[in-house]
Amino acid sequence: MVFLDNAATSYHKPPAVYRAVRDAMRECASVGRGGYAEAEAAAARVYDCRTELAALYHVANPEKIIFTYNATVALNMAIKGLLHSGHAVISGYEHNAVVRPLVSLERFGVTYTAAQAPLFDQEGLLQEFRACLRPETGLVVCNHVSNVFGSIAPVEALDALCWEHGLPLVIDASQSAGTLPLDASRLRATEFICMPGHKGLYGPQGTGVMLHTGTRACTTILEGGTGSASASYLQPTFEPDRFESGTLNVAGIAGLCEGVRFVRREGEAQIAGRERRLVRYIGSELQKIDGITVYMSRDPAAQSGVLSFASRDMECETLAAALSSAGIAVRAGLHCAPLAHVTAGTYPGGTVRVSPGAFSTQRDAERLIIAVRAALRRGSPSAV
Repeated sequence: MVFLDNAATSYHKPPAVYRAVRDAMRECASVGRGGYAEAEAAAARVYDCRTELAALYHVANPEKIIFTYNATVALNMAIKGLLHSGHAVISGYEHNAVVRPLVSLERFGVTYTAAQAPLFDQEGLLQEFRACLRPETGLVVCNHVSNVFGSIAPVEALDALCWEHGLPLVIDASQSAGTLPLDASRLRATEFICMPGHKGLYGPQGTGVMLHTGTRACTTILEGGTGSASASYLQPTFEPDRFESGTLNVAGIAGLCEGVRFVRREGEAQIAGRERRLVRYIGSELQKIDGITVYMSRDPAAQSGVLSFASRDMECETLAAALSSAGIAVRAGLHCAPLAHVTAGTYPGGTVRVSPGAFSTQRDAERLIIAVRAALRRGSPSAV
C-alpha cells in the first residue's frame, strides 16, 4: 500500500516506536499508583517523554508538558479552560476540534469570529486577525498548518499581535508538530500549544500533548484521580497533575517518546523538506491533468506537506475510492474542517487530500499520479 494520509495519522512508524509500546505493556504499571518497580518504570518512561518534548519545543520545565489522549482533548482543555465568556477570534481554516468547542460555549454567551483570508496569504490572514479583534475578545486560536490545504499561518507574528493586545493565544499544532519548529521560549502571548502524538511525532494513536507555555489562570474541565494529594477532594493545583486526571496511556507515551526522538534525530527541517518536495512534485504533475484543480501555493515556504486537489469530472470520494482500489491511501471529503472549505471555496464538495510522511518516497508519488490518471480515464472518457 502507498500510504499518503499522514495528515490523519502516520501509519508507518519508526521501529523503535513499536518496540517501546510492546516493552511498556510488558514492564510498566501505572504512574503514581505505587512504589514498586513496575510503577517506577512507568513513571520513568513518562518523564523521559516529557523531557524529549521539552527539548524539542524549548520548554524549560518538563512538568509543563501535559499528556492528553489526542489534540482534540488538548484543545478542549485549553479553550474551555481559558474562555468562560466574551469573544474569540479563530482563523477561517480551523478544524472542528476548535469550532465545536466554541459552538458549545455559545450557550454561555460566548461568540467567535473567523478571520478569513485567501489561501496561503499569510500577511492577509494576520491583518484579518487584527481586524476581527473586539473590546470583548478574550481568546485567539489558530492552527499552525491547515489540515486540508497545508497553508502555514504566521503564528509567531500572531503571537506578537496577541501580546500587543494583552490576549492569550492557543496554537493548534496538529499538522505542524514534527515538521515546523516552534520555540516556546520566544512566544510571549501563547498559553497552550496543542498537538496529537500520532501524526508528525510518529507516536501511537491515543496520545496527545498540551504544552502549557503561559502563566494565565486556566480552569480544569476534567477532575479525578491523579495519584497525588489523594486526601483532598480538590484537584491538585500543580502541574502536570492538575491537567492529568485518570490513568495515563503509558504504553502510548512510551511509543511517543521514541517517535519524538526520531524527529529530533532526523531533524524537523529535513522531514519537512522531503514532504514538501513530494507535494511540489505531486502538485505540478496533477496540474498537467485536464479537469484537475490543485490547491498549491506559488511560494513553497507558505505550504507544508499537505496538498488538496479536486476533479471536475469525478466526486472526491469516488476518486479516493478508486485510488484505494489501486492501493493508494488518501483522504477525501471535508476532513472534519468544513469552515476551511467554506473559506477556500471548496464547500460542499470537498477535496482529495494527499499528505506524505517521513517514510514516503518519490516512487509513492509517481504511483499516485499514475493511479489518478487511470481512475479518471475509467470514470470519464474525456479525462487524460
